[in-house]
Formats: sequence, structure tokens, C-alpha cells
Amino acid sequence: MSAKDIIRSNKTTIQGILCGDPTLILNKVYEKDLITKREYNNLKSINKESVEGHMVELVDKIMNKGEKTCQDFLNLLQTDDEVKSTYPDLKRIQLNYSLLLPKPVQASSDARSPECKRHKKDEQYQLNSRPVGLCLIINNENFESGNVRSGSSKDARSLSEVFSWLGFRVLMCKDLKKDQMDHTLQCFASLSNRSQLQGLSLQEWSDSGFTDLQQPTEHGDAFICCILSHGERGAVLGIDGKSLSIKEITRTFKATDQSALTGKPKVFLIQACQGSRTQRGVLLKDMEADESPLLTIPEDADLLVALATVEDNKAFRHVIDGTWFVQSVCQQLKEGCPRGEDIITILCRVNNEVSLKEGSCRPGAAKQMPEISRVTLRKRLVLSPLSS
Repeated sequence: MSAKDIIRSNKTTIQGILCGDPTLILNKVYEKDLITKREYNNLKSINKESVEGHMVELVDKIMNKGEKTCQDFLNLLQTDDEVKSTYPDLKRIQLNYSLLLPKPVQASSDARSPECKRHKKDEQYQLNSRPVGLCLIINNENFESGNVRSGSSKDARSLSEVFSWLGFRVLMCKDLKKDQMDHTLQCFASLSNRSQLQGLSLQEWSDSGFTDLQQPTEHGDAFICCILSHGERGAVLGIDGKSLSIKEITRTFKATDQSALTGKPKVFLIQACQGSRTQRGVLLKDMEADESPLLTIPEDADLLVALATVEDNKAFRHVIDGTWFVQSVCQQLKEGCPRGEDIITILCRVNNEVSLKEGSCRPGAAKQMPEISRVTLRKRLVLSPLSS
């Protein structure tokens, strides 16, 4: 059954459930680009005598946009955490959609020729280790100045849940000074001295939350580093207010003959302001390289750095719900990874989702634009849930 047929056969039920909070679902379908800005404004102001009339108009518009939009709409109803918690009765109709979700790329079968399979394998990082790798979270929440980054613990928990779901072993350090951050990153870059790690006050994520580190730590086939802190242009801050440059952070993980991470993908997700400027919004108008025969790679290869905001600008954080950037990253990973989307595609969706948010009651007065600031990945990086 097509997505459009599923919506049609459940249309009355879907509309009735969504009437419970029409504003939320309208904002969600706009954030996901399922409707245009003009359609969004029209739906907000249509002259209907009841909430039911608004929902009928919305669902009809989704159905008229075709199969792809219908699939995306059903996927939103099934995977978005806020939608699921706001409309719990959607569980009655979601099971029918499970067959429409594409299988993850890594787990899908490929009936093509062995030569095609080999090329496909060569184009994607192979993540075969269990756990897939380490995810390090540096969570600077309590600063010596007395400043508290309220909401950062929500980000740390969300990241831990999603990367654990994706097969990573998640470790966290809290409230590090600049030199402690530098030392911690150097330890993880080499993992040559296990006794050094024991002195880092590391905690490990489990189903019951964060607990003391117990087992030896080893790298797998990928490395994720999430830094949650204050920042300034090109740098993140330790709790002592001293800055550690992002270039210095990535330089620590350069490929060497001794590194266990050489040739493996290393992703840096950095939630920190990059300046004091508040970004403004503007209205939208209508809208091949030669291969080397040698089996070597550049020392700066296999990196991806994603920042919460572009240079010189602030990044927004809710004191309870966490930051726009991190929460969007976690949500888009939950949605995109089961579909087999690669990390760059997912982060582009994050860029779009965050760019649509408003930090002020006055539209365009306070915006945020995340940035994929550096990409030297040589292959597609596709993360898959362990259950896939």
C-alpha cells in the first residue's frame, strides 16, 4: 500500500488526532519542508469555522503533493519524538507504515554484480566493529565564573541515547578547563596509555544513565566527538574561560602511522557560540580528480566538523530543552539513519531545520545557521542502528 493510500484510509482518524494540537503539527510540517512558507501562512489564517477544518485542509494539501511528501509526512508522525508524545493515539495507525521505510544501506541486500558490490563497498566506510567506535562527549556546564549552561545535560543525554542506539560506546567528561580538554583529546587520539584515561574522571552511558568507567577503552571503526560549551570565534572555552581552537582540536587527530584512527571517519559536533553577534533573518524571494596509485592518504583525511553556528554568531540554548543544534542533530539521526542516509545528508537537514527556527517573537530578529565547516571524508559515512 502506498503512503498516499495509507493516509487516505486513515484520513478521518489522523485528522481527529491532530486536532489535539493543530499548531504543533503545522509547525512541524513546515520545518520539514512539506509545505511552503506561503502555504504555511495560508493554513494559519484560513477562514474555517473549526479546528477540524484546518486539519482537513492540511491533510488534503499533503495528499495533493504526491507520494514522496506523503511518505515524509507519515515518517514525521512515526519518528518525531515531540509528535509522538503530543499525539500518543497515532500508535494505532503507525504500524501500517513500517514497510515503507527504506532499509539501512549497510543492511540492505544488493542483487547487482560482484563488481558493482565491490565499488559500492569501496565508496562507503565499513563499520564492522562492535561497538562501532567511541563517542566522546565533553560537557562544560558549570563555569568558574559562576555561569551555568542550563540545558546542556539534556543535550548530553540526547546525544548519549542516539549514539548508543547507533552502536557506539558513549563516554563523557564534565566541566573541563582548557588544558584538561586538550589533554583528554590527546589521550583519545592515541589511546596509547590506558592509565591516563583512568585519571580523566570518565563516565560511561548505559540504560540506567551515566556510571563510572569500568572496561578498557579501545577505538573501533569510527570516532565521534561532541563538545558542548561556550565558545568564541574559531574556538571552544574551558570552564576556566580559556579558549581551545577548533583547528587545534582536529589537528590532534591527524592521521599517523601509529594512530588506531588512521583511515577511519572522525566526526566533531561542536555546540558553542562562535561570537557575540545575533544573526538576522532575511525574507526569501520566490522561490573529477586523478587517483594516486600509492596506498596512502593525507594526514588531514577522514574528518568532518559541524558547528552549531557560523563564524561570529551566537548559538541558542533552551535552559530545559537543550540547544537547537544538538536536539536537531539527534532527531535527524533518528530519522535519517534507518533510511540509510549518510552523515552529510543528515547534517544538511539539521542546517535547514535549525535555520527555520526563530529566537525572537519578531520574525527574523534572531536566527541561527549551523555550518559543516570542514569535510575531508573520503567515503560516505552511514551510521545504522544496532538492530538493523
